[in-house]
Amino acid sequence: MSNIVPVTEETFAQAGKILAVHLSYSSRAAQRGRTPKFPSYFMKATSSLAASGSTVERPAGTELLAFEGEIALIIGKTARRVSVEDAWSYVGSVTASNDLGVHDMKYADKGSNIRSKSGDGYTPMGPKALEAATLDPAKLRVQTWVNGKITQDADTSELLFSFATIVADLSQQMTLQPGDIILTGTPAGSTVFFPGDVVEVEVTDLVTGATTGKLKTTATEGTATFAAFGNQPKVTDKDKEDAYGDRETAGMAPILTGKDVLTDKVREQLASVATATLSATLRKRGLNNVNIEVPGATKGMQRVIGTARTLRYIPNREDLFKAHGAGYNMQKQSIDSLGDGEILVMEARGETGSATLGDILALRSQQLGAAGIISDGGVRDLDAVSGLDIPVFYNGAHPAVLGRKHVAWDKDITVACGGVSVQPGDVIVADSDGIVVIPPAMVEQVAAEAMVTESNDEFIFAMVKRGHGIEGLFPMNAEWKTKYNAWKDAGSPDLDSWSL
Repeated sequence: MSNIVPVTEETFAQAGKILAVHLSYSSRAAQRGRTPKFPSYFMKATSSLAASGSTVERPAGTELLAFEGEIALIIGKTARRVSVEDAWSYVGSVTASNDLGVHDMKYADKGSNIRSKSGDGYTPMGPKALEAATLDPAKLRVQTWVNGKITQDADTSELLFSFATIVADLSQQMTLQPGDIILTGTPAGSTVFFPGDVVEVEVTDLVTGATTGKLKTTATEGTATFAAFGNQPKVTDKDKEDAYGDRETAGMAPILTGKDVLTDKVREQLASVATATLSATLRKRGLNNVNIEVPGATKGMQRVIGTARTLRYIPNREDLFKAHGAGYNMQKQSIDSLGDGEILVMEARGETGSATLGDILALRSQQLGAAGIISDGGVRDLDAVSGLDIPVFYNGAHPAVLGRKHVAWDKDITVACGGVSVQPGDVIVADSDGIVVIPPAMVEQVAAEAMVTESNDEFIFAMVKRGHGIEGLFPMNAEWKTKYNAWKDAGSPDLDSWSL
């Protein structure tokens, strides 16, 4: 077809710069656990360009060479401050690309990706290009195969940012010259490959069926090690997760959150034991600082169980409040993002001279299914808040709004509330008797152990009620433990009538 041209050495020679988008596909954003509001970019060296059929070396001493099948835009005419409406007309052609990178060196680049992404052969492109003027950019497909098995398959309807938006955005600050290349991001499925593996990437026009052909790259094992005068390869768990795409593929255990461990059985156990018992159980396991200390509770002894979401306030500074406090600020964004069974935990430094929440936002939290709200700051509209169904735990009442003392700053991070560290996903058990924070990895064991302790306490309380002395009973000596075990073996009958 006349709209298909080969990608040649001349194509590479005309490339003045290679610009790449960090995150642009919704499936990839879901893997990363974050969806950017606007596109962000990095650059690659033009010396990393390579033709179809080339090899790429995995450097000696590294392990995380990863592929990213992508659609590459080749700029056709000079673009500077172009509009989104006109931006596509500045693209000359489209081809397949593979944004290769070695994650072992990612830490050394401090976000620039210079060494991790710009190695020789790290940007193969081709083998053919499709003329952009003949394409609908919203109807393109990118596929990737490793050793003949498909690993990526997505079309551009999944894009968070249109190709026109990306071109227009980049042109705001730099002139895009004919031949410049934009790598438009990769969908889910990118992962690590190994020496001897063959990766192929293809871009297809979904309207006509025209294709770039398969871009083929073969990995080889390098022999030269990194010299001592520079950074050495280093791998963290986060690097592995990013390179492989997720923790499971990387062979790592998943990160537990409260939602993973709060089964019906565990919820029932947590609901049946006192917060004091849970606190004592955690203390036996070496965790002493797990009780959020705030005096107010709108629903008294109503038990609240859920997983933590977090919001941090910083001390008010007028210029910062002006920039961050108005409109749809972090406080409102945090409230609006709450889900079923979640508990919003707010760090307000114990400052009660201003409110961190009022009735409208409390109502919105209730509508979204949140299980509760905890703040070590003040609450306004306390009477109205108390009238809602959602339990709110607070440090005091105050009529003033945020700007008097606070700026809502960031959410879903580790916070300090009521003297306790709380991380997103922690399990919270709360009533007016106490608020306990339980790390997800400990929840099942703590719930089971607390049930045993509660049963012991129930037995001891009943025996004291029947007139028995404390000595030998609290804690139980061997004689009393025998009686307790007999009661348990009998099916824990009513203690008021049970015969010793």
